[in-house]
Amino acid sequence: MFSLKKLSPSITDMIRFDHSHVMVTFHQYTRDKRPSVKKALAETICDALEIHATLEEEVFYPVMRPKAHDQKVMEKSEPEHDEMRAVIAELRRTDPKSPRHDELVFELMRDVVHHVADEETVLLPDAERTLSKDRLSELGAQMTKRRLELVTPKAGKIAKNTAVGFSGSTAALVVGVASALFAAKAFGRKTA
Repeated sequence: MFSLKKLSPSITDMIRFDHSHVMVTFHQYTRDKRPSVKKALAETICDALEIHATLEEEVFYPVMRPKAHDQKVMEKSEPEHDEMRAVIAELRRTDPKSPRHDELVFELMRDVVHHVADEETVLLPDAERTLSKDRLSELGAQMTKRRLELVTPKAGKIAKNTAVGFSGSTAALVVGVASALFAAKAFGRKTA
């Protein structure tokens, strides 16, 4: 038997990891990639952002709303997620051969960079100042459990897009190995 609380990183570390994962994926996207690779990278970004936004809205924001020192950052967080979802919807409808596809990916990247900066300089430090380590760990476990629920129906699609989008990339190897190790530990399997 395992304890998800012991295996899960704190909620703030998980949020930072999600941010890093999306940024690494954005940096793999270039205009000169094959359309199939551009589509796979865009789908990887979209799925990651949708799952991340849902996790923040369901787990992190409700706890931080009364604690955030900068309420303006807190108040604009969910509307920024809604704007991101609108861009994602258009991006998914756009042919990866179209210049508009590139424009939408880069627009999404700009929006995410701005949003991440606010979270990492305001909300995450607030959480680490106002919540105990135990509470941060509890929330991390809660987020991990909910993430598994959100990822499971998309696991095949996520794996395929990661393989296509990151083919030949060291970053894919690192993300893949880290994910496999985490999953093995989370489900009580021994790793080498």
